[in-house]
Amino acid sequence: MIKRVRVARLLPISLVALAATGGGLAIAQTAAETSFDAEADIAQRVERIEQLDDGPDGVNAVITHSLTAGFKARAAAGKGPMGGRSVLVKDNIDTQEWATTAGSLALQYNFTRRDAPMIANLRAAGGVVLGKTNLSEWANIRGDNSTSGWSAIGGLTRNPHAMDRNSCGSSSGSGAAIAAGMAWGAIGTETNGSITCPASINGVVGFKPSVGIVSRTHVIPISSTQDTAGPMTQTVSDAALLLSAIAGEDPSDAATVGVPRIADYTVDLDSFSLKGVRIGVMVNQLGNREDLRAVFSKARADLEAAGAVLVNIEHDINREMYRDSFTVLKFELREEMGKYLRSIPEMDGLTTPRSLADLIAFNDANKTRELRWFGQETFIEAEAETEREKYETARENALRIAGKETLDAILAEHDVQFLIAPTRGPAWVSDLVNGDSFNGSIGFGSPAAIAGYPHLTVPMGAIENLPVGISFFGAKWADHDVLKVGHAYEKARTTKLPAPSFKRWSAQ
Repeated sequence: MIKRVRVARLLPISLVALAATGGGLAIAQTAAETSFDAEADIAQRVERIEQLDDGPDGVNAVITHSLTAGFKARAAAGKGPMGGRSVLVKDNIDTQEWATTAGSLALQYNFTRRDAPMIANLRAAGGVVLGKTNLSEWANIRGDNSTSGWSAIGGLTRNPHAMDRNSCGSSSGSGAAIAAGMAWGAIGTETNGSITCPASINGVVGFKPSVGIVSRTHVIPISSTQDTAGPMTQTVSDAALLLSAIAGEDPSDAATVGVPRIADYTVDLDSFSLKGVRIGVMVNQLGNREDLRAVFSKARADLEAAGAVLVNIEHDINREMYRDSFTVLKFELREEMGKYLRSIPEMDGLTTPRSLADLIAFNDANKTRELRWFGQETFIEAEAETEREKYETARENALRIAGKETLDAILAEHDVQFLIAPTRGPAWVSDLVNGDSFNGSIGFGSPAAIAGYPHLTVPMGAIENLPVGISFFGAKWADHDVLKVGHAYEKARTTKLPAPSFKRWSAQ
C-alpha cells in the first residue's frame, strides 16, 4: 500500500469531539449560508483527515491531499457559487497536482499534469480540490471475488459507521470521506452502482446524473455508454450545487454535446412540493430483509405525509439486460482504456502502459502485490472481446431493455413521475479472502445505470446503526426533477440518522 504526502495538522480537534459532531455534520454548511468561512472550514477538514484517516485503525479514504488548500480557499472565498468549498476527487479523475492511478501500481507515476474538464469547471466555479480518494481498484472491473474499497495503492477503505464493515464501491473513499466529514463534497464515478452504493452504505447523498451531463474526458474509463461522474455530499442541495459546478459541454466527449442540462441545479429545490406527486414503488425490488422493509416503510410514510401519492408497481427485470451490458462493458473497456492510456503524456525514464494488454502483463509481473486477493479475469475477457457486430447488437439490446422497455414503460404505464426503492442493504463485513457479500435482491439501480438515466440516493435510516438509503429514479434528462424530489423527501424525513462511530461494529 502506498500513501502519498500529507500536510501538517492545522487545528487541534480531539477524536472525542470529532465523534460528537456526528462525523462532520457540525462543520458542514450549505450553499445558501453566506457566512461560510472557506479557509477555516478547510483547516478543519484537513485536521479530520490527519486524525481519522491514517494509521492501522484509520478510515483510509484519502490517498493524498493538498499542501496549499487553505491558501486556495482564501483566494476562492466568495468567488463563484462554490466559494472555496473543499472537494475530494476519486483517484481515476485527472487533476494537475497528483498522479491518477485508479488504485493500481501500474499507474502510480501517472502525473498527467492536466485537469479533467469537470475539474477545470469545478475550479472555475470556486471549488478547491482538496485531494484524491481511494477506490476499488480499476473501478472494480478487474476480476472476480474482489473486495470493494481495496486498491494496491490505497489499501482497504473502511466504513466510518463500522470500521470492520465495507464502504462499498467503487467510489469507496469518496463516500467514506464525506461520511467522516473530511471534505464538504466529493466526486465519484459510476458505471453501475459505484456512486449510489457507497453513498447509501456510508450514509450520505449520492447522485448519478444522466450520462452526458458531466464530461468523461481525462477520466480512467470503463464504458463510454455507461460511465459518468457525480457528486457525493451530506445533503441533496449540496449535491445539486456540486453538480452545477462540474457539469458542462465538452467537445471531446460527444455524449455531452447538445444535452438539456441547466446552469444551476439548486434552483427551485426548496419550493418543490410533494403534494399530488405520483411516485412508483418498485415492490419486487425491496429485497428479502424485513428490517430493511421496515425502514423503507417509514420512508414511504414520510413521503405520503408530505402529500405524495405512492403507487405499488410489480416489475420483473428482463435479465438479458445484464448479459448484454456486460458484453458492452468488456468491449468498451478494451477500447476506451487504450485511448486513455495512449493519451498520457510521455515521461522521461518511465514506461507507461499503453493498452489493456499492457495492464494485464503488468499485473502478471507483479502478482504478489496486485493479484494476491483476486484475479484479473474480466481484464482478460475484455482483451478478447473484439467482435464489433456482437458488441453493437448487445449495446442496442441493453439500452432498449433498460430504457424504453423498463424505465420509460413503467413511468408511462403507471402515470408516475418518479420511481423509488431501497438503494442497498446495510454494510457487510470486509473480507479480502472471500470478497464482497452483496444482497442481489435489493435495489433497482441497474436499469438507470445501463440506460444512462438519473439515480439519486438519500439516507433514509439505519439497520443496527448501519446506514441504508432510498433511491429516486426519473426519466432521461430529468436530473433536476430527481434532485427536487430527493430534497423534498430529505425535508420530510422524520427518521433519526446515525452518526459515524469510527469503531468496529462488533465493539458498539
